Amino acid sequence: MKKIVMTGGGTAGHVTPNLALVPLLKENNYEISYIGSYTGIEKSMVEETNITYYGISSGKLRRYFDLKNFSDPFRVIKGFFEANKLMKQLKPDVVFSKGGFVSVPVVMAAAKNHIPAIIHESDMTPGLANKLAIPFASKVCCNFPETMQYLPEGKAVHTGSPIRKELFSGNKEAGLEFTGFNADKPVILIMGGSIGSRFINNAVWASLDTLLEDFQIVHLVGKGNINNDLVGRAGYKQYEFISEQLNDIFAMTDLMISRAGANSISEILALKIPNILIPLSAAASRGDQILNAASYEKQGFSTVLQEEELTGKLLVSSVNDVYARRDEIRARMAESKLLDANNVIMNLIENIK
Repeated sequence: MKKIVMTGGGTAGHVTPNLALVPLLKENNYEISYIGSYTGIEKSMVEETNITYYGISSGKLRRYFDLKNFSDPFRVIKGFFEANKLMKQLKPDVVFSKGGFVSVPVVMAAAKNHIPAIIHESDMTPGLANKLAIPFASKVCCNFPETMQYLPEGKAVHTGSPIRKELFSGNKEAGLEFTGFNADKPVILIMGGSIGSRFINNAVWASLDTLLEDFQIVHLVGKGNINNDLVGRAGYKQYEFISEQLNDIFAMTDLMISRAGANSISEILALKIPNILIPLSAAASRGDQILNAASYEKQGFSTVLQEEELTGKLLVSSVNDVYARRDEIRARMAESKLLDANNVIMNLIENIK
């Protein structure tokens, strides 16, 4: 049996694409281990799949001043020695990294032990963790064709982003039953990221009366963000998050409002859902979501609203515009040359030297 170590963490976006590859890896007789941080979100996500999980020390390399900048480099160094010990113990044939700061010492340890490593970059431009790991990698996969210019020639491979196959198995009727909605009104799904978005939540609540005249709404508000005043409102269901039923919710969704994380928008495109993207602002991020959203808007897949300009009135007018053009948007999405990322990456894993 061949062995692979997967790594990546810090956010769900650094874990979900790894998990999307797991069924194919199992079909191809790989023994899978996962290296992440001791307490990151990746630990619970991976352990739910019964994959063997190993924690290592992890630090964050920040672009801004923080007192932890003085201690975290030592945590990264400790993580490298722990990852190096695991490489000797597990003896994988290949390492696959989805990024996040915990992945840097793992990729470096793989290189030290002459184990080929494949990195995947979802965003338009590489993040800092992947920038640090790229010199130690054998191949670097990317989601956007525009990203190729930022990657070393000979290492870069345009693969697209791995998609969870179960996303396509949703049942519309099951989604309607779960929410208590009917089939007479179209459904809007609103997702503000894994922790929710205050900007998006407030704009939705400000425009709720108007939106509910024509739509039913599933609103994923994020942990701790339930609006108690709106519990029980007809045609409006709010949840902190949805896990098992999300595929069924996707199946009944006519229009989606979402952040512009690379994995999220890849799934939206694969499912061909007309959408409005509200990227995380440059003030709160490195601006990768803004670039992701701009690419999709240019290709005619999405309408983009900037969160600094977001109002209930703007949201309503954008929803009405996108819904009126839904057939045109779906047609543009259907014309996109989606890569079969799962199999392209699987082929790289199988043939890496």
